[in-house]
Amino acid sequence: MSPLASDSQPAALPLVQIETHDVVAVILLSRVEKRNAMTPAMLDELLEAIDLAATSRAVVLSGDGPIFCGGFDLKLCHQTPGTLKQLLTKLAACIQRLRALDIPVIIAAQGGAIAGAAALLSACDFAISNRDATIGYPVVPLGISPAVSAPTLAQRAGKGAARRLQLDPGLVTGEEAARLGLIDICCDIREDVLPRALRLARELINKPAHAYAATKLLLREIEELNGSAWSEEGLKASLKLADNPDQQARLNAIWNKPKA
Repeated sequence: MSPLASDSQPAALPLVQIETHDVVAVILLSRVEKRNAMTPAMLDELLEAIDLAATSRAVVLSGDGPIFCGGFDLKLCHQTPGTLKQLLTKLAACIQRLRALDIPVIIAAQGGAIAGAAALLSACDFAISNRDATIGYPVVPLGISPAVSAPTLAQRAGKGAARRLQLDPGLVTGEEAARLGLIDICCDIREDVLPRALRLARELINKPAHAYAATKLLLREIEELNGSAWSEEGLKASLKLADNPDQQARLNAIWNKPKA
């Protein structure tokens, strides 16, 4: 998925990698030095990876290093106006693509899943993390709306917990996230998260693939009938605030704090 090298410039390292474990595709966010912070290019690669992984029997989404993902690259959003809108739009596409897969989709969110990363977490069938992980949506004080993830978050954790998680800028531990229903399996240590996700994937692919696919299709149809399916409204709400002067001023304040 990385661009081809030319005579004058070597190929950039991929921001997303795919590993195959038997018939399970493991998609890894791979920007460890930035806590796997999302960029528009990374989300483009993630979309491509999801499409490639659709032919597998199951998908596990995770990240290189000690943390699954620290959310959007806010420094890039500050430096390049328009980046936030790109990130929100591409994140919404990733959420939709994950929800549309007819195979088991598991997220191994070791260490933490912040803001946009928590949105990916809520889009998966099963979520696994560890007790002392940090999870949440601490973006409202920055003038950024997490509404893009509202539909899938409400389906996973319930409307009350979803409201609290999106409006309260504080983070919760993996243990608390499990209590709220955001996490399905909570490991004691982060090193156990990916192996546990792979074990679950292998358990799920022992079930008839056609029955699993039919069940997911039925669940999506029920969501649509109940008016709880993923919609464009959450994305529109988030885009309304993107790149407005207040939000830019708040990001500017982060990188222009006076030195002590």
